[in-house]
Amino acid sequence: MRYFPLFADLEGRRCVVIGGGGEAARKIRLLRKTGARLLVVAPRAETEIVEAAASGALTLVNRPFDPEDLDGAALLVVSDDGSQELDPILSAARATGIPINVIDNPSRSTVIVPGIVDRDPILVAIGSAGAAPVLVRRLREKIEALLPSRLGALARFAGRFRGAVSASITEGEGRRLFWESVFDGPIAGRVLAGDETGASEAMLRAINDDRRAERVGSVALIGAGPGDPDLLTVKALRMMQDADVVVHDALLGEGILDCVRRDADRIDVGKRKGKHSVKQDEINEILLTHARAGKRVVRLKGGDPFVFGRGGEELAHLRRHGIAVEIVPGVTAALGAAASCAIPLTDRRHASSVTFITGHGKDGALDIEPALLAEGRNTIVVYMGVSVAGGIAARAIAAGRAASTPVAVIERATQPDQRVLRGTLAGLGALVEEQAVRGPALLVIGEVTAAANALPFPLPRTAPAPVPERLAV
Repeated sequence: MRYFPLFADLEGRRCVVIGGGGEAARKIRLLRKTGARLLVVAPRAETEIVEAAASGALTLVNRPFDPEDLDGAALLVVSDDGSQELDPILSAARATGIPINVIDNPSRSTVIVPGIVDRDPILVAIGSAGAAPVLVRRLREKIEALLPSRLGALARFAGRFRGAVSASITEGEGRRLFWESVFDGPIAGRVLAGDETGASEAMLRAINDDRRAERVGSVALIGAGPGDPDLLTVKALRMMQDADVVVHDALLGEGILDCVRRDADRIDVGKRKGKHSVKQDEINEILLTHARAGKRVVRLKGGDPFVFGRGGEELAHLRRHGIAVEIVPGVTAALGAAASCAIPLTDRRHASSVTFITGHGKDGALDIEPALLAEGRNTIVVYMGVSVAGGIAARAIAAGRAASTPVAVIERATQPDQRVLRGTLAGLGALVEEQAVRGPALLVIGEVTAAANALPFPLPRTAPAPVPERLAV
């Protein structure tokens, strides 16, 4: 390890930047965040730098470098843009012992600036000793995606309570366990969700509670999207990797469960033929039991939890019992499936509205208003409609929808073995039966399905991104 990583306190200290081009402007943006007193020396400067100087954020002198510019400086940053001779500048700086960073030239620098993930006051620095700056950028992008945007707010929140926690819990191991419970539990979840008032109230209760070990957990209702793991949201992935218990459905895409933390308990409550069907009341109690045991519970559903996912029922049950619940939306199956085969659900030439319906009502019966089926400029997407496809088609035709209306059946949407069948409304039931559609599948009814025939299919698919390792916060 040639370069030793450290963080320099530059607040209120003089930092000199030589150069006024784009490279210098990017470094100036970073330095301004530190509260340093900036002197920029450049015969010519970008508009951004000139405007910053006009606002009083820095001092700009439009002339060549003078060795006296380094008097009292804590850092020198040089952009080798050809506007000034480099050697005299570096010689003067080395004579004073000032740390030198020549942008993108580590061989002439005494310090290098790492790639930075900024969640102030949490900072992550990534370096390659100048060997692979593009790789550093890629790593920074991945870490940016994994760390919550409000992680800095969580650090500041913890800082406000450090004194109170130390006064209340005098034993070191006890403090460590307490802080772990805070960062792993619903208090941190509330801060990350923006509810600092609720988090503060919960924190005060926890500090003053002698039964700290009896902490209550939390539940996240997460939409896993239509099947492709690449369509998981960043927040969903983070919470899946933090979970203690994952309660999941059967209709999840291949690879979705591979994104869950490896040592999390997994409970399958999905419905499958020939298997005991777990009732909704039982699922509600499973979630409640594990949350009461202090666990971070993830309820993982295909699509979106609030679109035919019974998420509302689970939310109401948990809230009645005082359990903190967070909702993480997912790409609902209708949107993911339509996009995967280039069907625009709305198109001003063919459809001005779209309706999502389910083929199974509360009691399993087909309960659809005829008016929803009749409108010709309305795209209809039917969830869980494979077994009742013929009945839905008959009702739509009886309600006034043309028998020749184009339809599409999308099976295992967004997954490698996705299948798309096309036909007409009159033949929908026969199409599903003859092609042995087993699901999960969506039915799409409307002129937009014919419009999509003009587009190439299948669309090019990128290779799935590797699942990142879990990062501890």
